[in-house]
Amino acid sequence: MLAMVYAFKSPRVLSRLFPDILWKYKSGPKKLYLSFDDGPTPEVTAWVLDLLAQYQCKATFFCIGRKVSLHPQIYAQILRQGHAVGNHSYSHFNGWSSNTANYLRDVNNARDQINSNLFRPPYGRLKPSQYQQLKKQFRIVCWDVLSGDFDPKLSQEDCWTAIKQHCEDGSIIVFHDIRKTWTKLQFVLPRMLSHYLALGYSFESINFKA
Repeated sequence: MLAMVYAFKSPRVLSRLFPDILWKYKSGPKKLYLSFDDGPTPEVTAWVLDLLAQYQCKATFFCIGRKVSLHPQIYAQILRQGHAVGNHSYSHFNGWSSNTANYLRDVNNARDQINSNLFRPPYGRLKPSQYQQLKKQFRIVCWDVLSGDFDPKLSQEDCWTAIKQHCEDGSIIVFHDIRKTWTKLQFVLPRMLSHYLALGYSFESINFKA
């Protein structure tokens, strides 16, 4: 079974065990790859988009099909502003506890709303059978740095400190554009953008050919 261990930094062994998954970009020019999971969410995603526009940064939004069907105008705004999107399933099933046929059907249902060849498994959890099938259809994208914004035990300062400690050239960073994380997003995201732009980094979207 594939699973991301909950750690701020993804263990390097995972990229060797699952080479078909994009964990981070190879080292090179100063580029970082922000990603947002579980949206679109009214107010939260719109705020994120406004902030990214203010700083002229791009990101990748791994959207839930059910939410896209409820909030198509926000999804359209993501695309209109030049960001990338990815499939995060229709119902946010946990791969470990899901029948493979049902799981794959749910992911494919999301394709009706999300036109993308990128897929990120909810919770980072896939059974081998799901992984083998999905890698034929998608570029599976996980992450190099997990912000921990979803963890109630972590303060906003904890999240920001962890990001500064673990981000490096090519890092794919995960945030969540949901109400549960909004307070932390409002604290961390502006600081992150300002800090790394001042250091000469750019923020790019994830593309399928990477």
